[in-house]
Amino acid sequence: MKLVRGAWKVLVAVKDGLVLLAMLLFFGLLFAALAAKPNPAIKPGALLVALDGTVVEQPSEVDPMALLSGASVAREHRLRDVVQALDAARGDDRVKVVVLDLDRFVGGYPAVVAEVAAAVGRVRASGKPVLAYATGYTDSSYLLAANASEIWVNPMGGAMFTGPGGSQLYYKGLIDKLGVNAHVYRVGEFKSAVEPYTRADQSEPARAANKALYGAIFGQWRDAVAKARPKARVGDFVSQPERLVVAAGGDIANANLAGGLVDRLGDRVAFGKRVAEFDGVGLGDDKTPGSFKAIPLRNWIAANPVPQTGAAIGILTIAGEIVDGDSGTGTAGGDTVAKLLLKGLAEKDLKALVVRVDSPGGSALASEQMRQAILQAKEKGLPVVVSMGGLAASGGYWVSTPGDVVFAEPNTITGSIGIFGLIPTFENTLAKIGVTSDGVQTTPLTGQPDVLGGTNATFDTLVQATIENGYRRFVGLVSQSRKMTPERVNEIGQGRVWDGGTARQLGLVDRFGTLSDAVAEAARRADLDPGAVHAAYLEKEPNPLAKLAETLSAGNNDDRVGSASTDLVSRLAGERRALLAQALGDARRLVRGGAAMQARCLECAALGPVIPTQGDVRLLDLLLARLGL
Repeated sequence: MKLVRGAWKVLVAVKDGLVLLAMLLFFGLLFAALAAKPNPAIKPGALLVALDGTVVEQPSEVDPMALLSGASVAREHRLRDVVQALDAARGDDRVKVVVLDLDRFVGGYPAVVAEVAAAVGRVRASGKPVLAYATGYTDSSYLLAANASEIWVNPMGGAMFTGPGGSQLYYKGLIDKLGVNAHVYRVGEFKSAVEPYTRADQSEPARAANKALYGAIFGQWRDAVAKARPKARVGDFVSQPERLVVAAGGDIANANLAGGLVDRLGDRVAFGKRVAEFDGVGLGDDKTPGSFKAIPLRNWIAANPVPQTGAAIGILTIAGEIVDGDSGTGTAGGDTVAKLLLKGLAEKDLKALVVRVDSPGGSALASEQMRQAILQAKEKGLPVVVSMGGLAASGGYWVSTPGDVVFAEPNTITGSIGIFGLIPTFENTLAKIGVTSDGVQTTPLTGQPDVLGGTNATFDTLVQATIENGYRRFVGLVSQSRKMTPERVNEIGQGRVWDGGTARQLGLVDRFGTLSDAVAEAARRADLDPGAVHAAYLEKEPNPLAKLAETLSAGNNDDRVGSASTDLVSRLAGERRALLAQALGDARRLVRGGAAMQARCLECAALGPVIPTQGDVRLLDLLLARLGL
């Protein structure tokens, strides 16, 4: 009988292996077929820029298993692809009109959204019509729409502006009730990332710093909207929206129309008919009301590759959280990024290096590992220019210190020069249920950090000294790079976050400019004509399954002329719920561990797009269920 059972197990294992092999073969052939598919021909029509999801510096890999499970996967659009697509549309006669579909646009960091808005403005300035549509506009989507020639909104929707800020979760009361002992090691008055674990409210230094930061960022948003659409009474809708809406009988869309925020009210059918009226567009192939001949963004990007001629300027992208070890795209693993750069220096004939940073930081160890790799480029005599994207804070600033010159945008989030560590222990939690711990130590560090019995004074002193040494090293790097005294760096450091405009005044940034400006500067420093170089991106290629998943997730969404709509109030409420889920997830990830020494700006997330992971959403649902909500 045992022999039969053994044989059966072998047969089952063989069957499972063959099924797995067949699946891999199927997906491999499918991917090969999709990859070999030639770029589709572009027929005249309306360029449909349907920004479902977010705009980011470097999209994260799509998890194939998440797609197979039916989970919703947030779409991420690469910033340079969107900007290149819009710029290419300006002088191409095949594009008769550009359509911005912003119904499911979640946003991006302020500098990222502003760069896309500027590209939209360039299309409008060229004389080509740009039409925007959404059921509900909030801050990010309206900045894009304000640069359009014609703004449409659904009569059942409208535009409302919240500005940055809002409530933040503080866990001190919960931690005390559970008996958790949060051991915090920090340097800096403004390193408020740890405050949720040590306080029940915001400290006054953190409040003052956040008010200044949020005020500067929102002021830049208001200025940009006013410049793009002078007739819009945005100030009234920011300061007293309830008065204007009540005066309009509760009709937000009509209040927007009267206030000059939008040009036309209409549903998608009416909007589609308007687009179809432009010469060379017309009805879509299916001839349904509201359809129009659309050029999908994905096809347009594929049909307009960036020329790869001239000398190569290396572009090293450091995007997302900085972590130890290897990582996929959208996260900056110390090993991965360092290897990519060292390989590029060895195999490519690079004339200069631009370090593109879009990161809130993370592991101090990984940040230093990447900095050391960048120094290898300098040892080879390559000019190194840093280009800060939407976010270059804490560890993101650490990796920027080797730059000969640093570019940023006025609304880049940067600074946060500080380090912290957090280790939770559960001796009091266990004591509540009658569980204690005991043992024998051979040295003062035996069993440390003891998450069951608590850390001891020796360990706490050692870690705090390490954190302080890391901060001194950080200050020293900035002092050497920015030619400031350590005392001055400490004065503007201590974990405080700055907007790019203020950072330039303080000397943390040299110039304002985009990635293209940084590439041109790198070319000049290499004694090259900026018009005779090309960008050579040193990026990790996504694995084939992830690339296939990305292709399948896009599916037919790129060429659809309609999308699921959400009313304005539900959209705003959804953003706050997503922020809560993300905050809970950040707390869980920080408490569970990672790098012991963190050069990370947690508070920076409040200024970016809110895309919680599926795990974060499940954690929030569990919490609400326990609360009976």
